Amino acid sequence: MQNNFVSTMEAAKILGVSRITVFNKIKTGKIKATKVGRNFVIHKKDVLEAAGTFLTNNQKRAIDKSVRRATSQYEVTFRRLGRE
Repeated sequence: MQNNFVSTMEAAKILGVSRITVFNKIKTGKIKATKVGRNFVIHKKDVLEAAGTFLTNNQKRAIDKSVRRATSQYEVTFRRLGRE
């Protein structure tokens, strides 16, 4: 059986934030978690879903800009790689 849950420490590493930030996000309801004993476990899909909420609008714009630039500069290469 595959483990579909992660600890708060693992979630913090995945999201690139501190464990305290993960606890605060759980407390405010931005990350869904289940309490098991004294600890929380978070479903992997919820961690990935939360990852999108940690990006600021400026970060999202920077990513979009980078993708557009890469697409325009390497369009031919991407098409060739897509055929392989």
